[in-house]
Amino acid sequence: MDSAAPTAERIRIVLVGTQHPGNIGSAARAMKTMGLHRLALVAPQRFPHADAEAMAAGAGDVLADASVHDTLAEAVADCRWVVGCTARDRRIALEQLAPRDAAPRLLAEAGEGVVAVVFGRERTGLENHELQLCHAAVHIPANPDYSSLNLAQAVQVLAYELRLCLLAADGGRTPVAVPVPTRTERREPPASHAELEGFFGQLADTLDAIDFHKGRTPEAAMHKLRRVFLRAQPDAREVRLLRGVLADAQRMARLAGERDPGT
Repeated sequence: MDSAAPTAERIRIVLVGTQHPGNIGSAARAMKTMGLHRLALVAPQRFPHADAEAMAAGAGDVLADASVHDTLAEAVADCRWVVGCTARDRRIALEQLAPRDAAPRLLAEAGEGVVAVVFGRERTGLENHELQLCHAAVHIPANPDYSSLNLAQAVQVLAYELRLCLLAADGGRTPVAVPVPTRTERREPPASHAELEGFFGQLADTLDAIDFHKGRTPEAAMHKLRRVFLRAQPDAREVRLLRGVLADAQRMARLAGERDPGT
């Protein structure tokens, strides 16, 4: 039995909008060879499908246990840390990591809860609004003259780096010494992805209620504020405190509007 399995069970591979079912099967095979089993699919175009089963080549159990979701937010709602795999720079300011740097970070966060590595569509990758749901981006430094990686190949690269980290953490059963950072033990559980997204939704509503934007485009401010709070990595108790502050601000804004309805 693979002794790295307990931590591996908290690592989720998420495929978004996969067009070709064979790629789902190939990704499942790539995962299983590296000891990963948790697969989530977001709005796959064709699944289940015979091509997925054929390309899985022995990893049918990964496909059978895969969860299917309508949105990425739903697929990562319980996750502690989410990394989006992207092939190019985006206007959204995300911390950029190489696979070898992302893997130990993922393993460290997996010590506190479920983490996810998200892969986008074969042709277009992840949309900007989907990358906004990620804490960081991972970029595979492929040959710039021919950087096109098949979806399953990208999954294999990340799964391999995670495997090295899992083995190193399990007693150094690999010659590659991958440093795995440790985190300070918390008394409160970390905020889940769903808790953070609930906070961000309330924050956006509050900024509207107090007329923070004053005619400016709200998206730019929210992008920056998301980055601030994602870097801070608040725990569940801190998120509840922040939401309490926002609730008071919303109540004061309503009272002010009732006293002076002409404003």
